[in-house]
Amino acid sequence: MSELHHEVSELERKSATAARLFDIRRIIGGLFTLYGVIVTLAGVTADDADIEKAVGVNINLWTGLAMLALGLFFLVWLKLRPAAPPVPATGDPAGTPGGPRD
Repeated sequence: MSELHHEVSELERKSATAARLFDIRRIIGGLFTLYGVIVTLAGVTADDADIEKAVGVNINLWTGLAMLALGLFFLVWLKLRPAAPPVPATGDPAGTPGGPRD
């Protein structure tokens, strides 16, 4: 019985780790940060012809900075408020608090 309890505890720990690893805030924050850096670099290296196409606004620079800010917001939010681990179920596998059914 102790071995089974240990195995269940190990699976619950792995499940909680996987849930935190694939938190949607991590994915969104990472992608927006990555794309924000790329678009910001495109805005920094933009020439006058590109800026004139956008009616004098360096749209890549401003969009990249906004994407970078949003991505960093999601990552900071994840750091400050991490996902809570799942609550382990109480009782037996059959669903009755007294024990398994015969």
